[in-house]
Amino acid sequence: MDEERRRGEEPEERIPERSLIVREPWASYIVQGRKTWEVRRYPTRVRGRIGIVSPRGLIGAVRLVRVLGPFSVEELLEEIERHLAPEEFLREYAQERPLWVWELEEAEEFEEPYEVERAGGPRIWVLRRSVRRRD
Repeated sequence: MDEERRRGEEPEERIPERSLIVREPWASYIVQGRKTWEVRRYPTRVRGRIGIVSPRGLIGAVRLVRVLGPFSVEELLEEIERHLAPEEFLREYAQERPLWVWELEEAEEFEEPYEVERAGGPRIWVLRRSVRRRD
């Protein structure tokens, strides 16, 4: 048994360094592997394994492999099976601006969510130090 397990903590590699906050039901769709495109208003330089945080906590992880775009709402509607966002939501979210796709692979849903300390104010990322195992 390694040191982390003796102290009752998860191995460091289990919890990603950075986790993305996503609304439900899309967060669950991502960790189940059903949603492979996360639509955002901007690109990101982040790549690699990231966690997915929903209102329930850190519920899983995926690999962010590339960013595509920009796309119009009409272009995204042609690929709805990848992002699962309905037209009304996309139009409201886009506010007549182009959108970007964060392409996701290797979805993993955790058996039990981890507790996440969330700072006040608008945030899209949570760092590993804010994630705790539920007691």
